[in-house]
Amino acid sequence: MNISVENIDKVNAIITAVVEPADYTEKYEKAIKDAKKKMNMPGFRPGMVPVGLIKKQFGVSILAEEVNKVLQDGLFGYIRENKINMLGEPLPTEDNNNVDLKEGESFTFKFDLAIAPEFEVALTKKDKIDYYNVDVTDQMVENQVEMYRQRGGKYEKVDSYEDNDMIKGVITELDVETPVTAENVVMLPKYFKNDDQKKLFDGVKTNDIVTFNPSVAYDNNEAELTSLLKVEKADALNHKGEFNFQITEITRFVPGPFNQELFDTVFPGGEVKTEADFRAKVKEMIAEQFKKDSDYKFLLDVRKYVTEKIGKLEFPEEKLKKILLANTGDQAKVDAQFDKSIEELTWHLIKEKLVEQNEVKVEDEDVKNMAKEVTRMQFAQYGMLNIPDEYLENSVKEMLKKRETVDNLIDRCIEVKLGVAIKEKVTLKESTVSAEDFNKMFEQ
Repeated sequence: MNISVENIDKVNAIITAVVEPADYTEKYEKAIKDAKKKMNMPGFRPGMVPVGLIKKQFGVSILAEEVNKVLQDGLFGYIRENKINMLGEPLPTEDNNNVDLKEGESFTFKFDLAIAPEFEVALTKKDKIDYYNVDVTDQMVENQVEMYRQRGGKYEKVDSYEDNDMIKGVITELDVETPVTAENVVMLPKYFKNDDQKKLFDGVKTNDIVTFNPSVAYDNNEAELTSLLKVEKADALNHKGEFNFQITEITRFVPGPFNQELFDTVFPGGEVKTEADFRAKVKEMIAEQFKKDSDYKFLLDVRKYVTEKIGKLEFPEEKLKKILLANTGDQAKVDAQFDKSIEELTWHLIKEKLVEQNEVKVEDEDVKNMAKEVTRMQFAQYGMLNIPDEYLENSVKEMLKKRETVDNLIDRCIEVKLGVAIKEKVTLKESTVSAEDFNKMFEQ
């Protein structure tokens, strides 16, 4: 096959492929023979249909299929061998509509190519990029510790009420002819909307009777009153007066104790022996998580910095729009998202160069480890901190069966390794910020 490329400009080219009979004849004849073996046609025994009849009825379609296979292999082989940095797929020109496929003849096909722009990118110590370290406060550690203790906590009955306790009792409406009354009513005064109503329950004890106004306490919230008074929703707002609440039970949630069981649950291995060690490990863990977030923010800042440093790249925009239209079939979507697509494509090309320059390589073990990390994080969201290795391995195996998932894991591995490499090359403008200020950076 004779293939040639004509460069129209820096980002547009036409590739021409001439498919000769020698390129396709052998494959075409084999396809005809294979069709003969399988073909059933009235008047002929299976596999005995004459070749001439097969060619007459199906020859053009079989020829088109074999020529297309040869053409695709030749085109993409040529593009790979000649390292043509093509964007998207080759687009057939209108000339291809005039190709008349006849056995034994040569066929000329032409395609438009969108070529990636040429540019240089280099990062050195002269390049200064922000890197944010998040301050892990004692309060953050305390909040995380309390969360762990909550998981091992339990409810206990107590004699007197404190803020955040749950109370159960009998509620009875006052000063009406037919009062609403309900037993086993559960309340959490802490969540009243009115502070004066909350104070009425300060220090109360089992069997005490408290007079309060539910309508005021819940700011006339129809759903809350319906649940509390055990009445129909349509009737809830009709009861605006005072009620007696006789307390039959006060329940308090008591967090789990600081003990070896808690330490081993959160940090298996028995290395943590004391409360101080536990808090130190929790702080370490929070800091490590923030480090991952800081690295992610750093890569976002690298993207912005390098993109601005290189400036606007020249793209074959009309061809790219045709490629996007061919992929989506939606012109309005292409027009609306084109600028964003160019932005993403620019970063993709820059990242490819940076990956090549820094010799970033992803091994199978990297992908597997990333899959494990993602799986652990998913389970941790549901409070499952220590997943058995066997269960973890099975989950990872399932993840790695999906091509799209594997591609996403590879991208994450690349970005992690690229971030590490770039941190070594540039000068980091390090600063320490609060978690609140750090999170606000992602809202901009």
